[in-house]
Amino acid sequence: MQTHSHYTFNNLIGQERAKDLLRRSIANNRVGHAYLFRGPDGVGKKRTALTLAAYINCQAPDTKDLCGRCQSCRKFHSGNHPDLQVIQPDGAMIKINQIRQLKRTLAFPPLEAKYRVVIVEDVQTMRREAANSLLKTLEEPPPDNLLILTVDQSSELLPTIVSRCQIIPFSPLPYEQMAQTLMHEDSLDHETAITLAAISEGSLGQAKILQDNRLLDCRRQIVENVLSLLPHQPEVPAAVFQLAEKAANLKEQLPDLFDLLRIWLRDLLYLVAGGSESLIISRDLTATMAVARERWSLEELSDMLRLINQAEKKLLRNCNRTLVCEVLFFSLI
Repeated sequence: MQTHSHYTFNNLIGQERAKDLLRRSIANNRVGHAYLFRGPDGVGKKRTALTLAAYINCQAPDTKDLCGRCQSCRKFHSGNHPDLQVIQPDGAMIKINQIRQLKRTLAFPPLEAKYRVVIVEDVQTMRREAANSLLKTLEEPPPDNLLILTVDQSSELLPTIVSRCQIIPFSPLPYEQMAQTLMHEDSLDHETAITLAAISEGSLGQAKILQDNRLLDCRRQIVENVLSLLPHQPEVPAAVFQLAEKAANLKEQLPDLFDLLRIWLRDLLYLVAGGSESLIISRDLTATMAVARERWSLEELSDMLRLINQAEKKLLRNCNRTLVCEVLFFSLI
């Protein structure tokens, strides 16, 4: 579990506009009864919500941040405060029963905090019945309760819900700041960290998933094998079978691996066409670029991209994953 020092405004990566809006509303004693945190997945909406929950209940705050040390802060940071409630989708959606239970809770005053804080994640998953039930609470919120709703950037919500919340916009994280965090928290080198930041388009959550599944490592192994082997070498079949098995074991993450291979090929196409190496995304594979540029023409690289697209279509038709990978890797060599 993360230490409580992670949950301060100072330790939130990026999101300066969101932090400024929240700090000003608190400094002016104008805390809204409901906030809507809107932005891409994995950019810190929940972490900011937990930080705000602790801040408005902190026993020793300053004008810019919470203390992070008082009993209230420690309870909020650990997720064990009796006046913190987090509602997440039950399966694919937030259900009407979860909203009904929330309304029963809100009928009572907070147990020990100045504000009870309810975080409702991914509100776009609510069906209309649950959304209408929540709407009644947003129209007439009980005193001393703060609702924080989080929603994906592209999702549509009932306009009536949006109109009853203060909207706090969230944006993709700055790549270099995100890379520094990945280097610190996951002990990554700079090239790998900046590659993850760019591939995940500023979503720390998505970058962590890629890292946890070792997808960059798998891609590197495939690229290095494809570059070091020639079609008629006797060791090719054994190498391809081994790579295909490893890739197939990624299961539902296999399309993500294909995406990473596509990004690498697009980087190569860009370089072969005369682009600058400083603008490529696959910085973790910089060392392979010179060899790859010598080996393949623009036409050959375009063909390889087409082969990856074909392999992905086969996956969608539920073809055997290992066989799809074998055919693809043989054709790339």
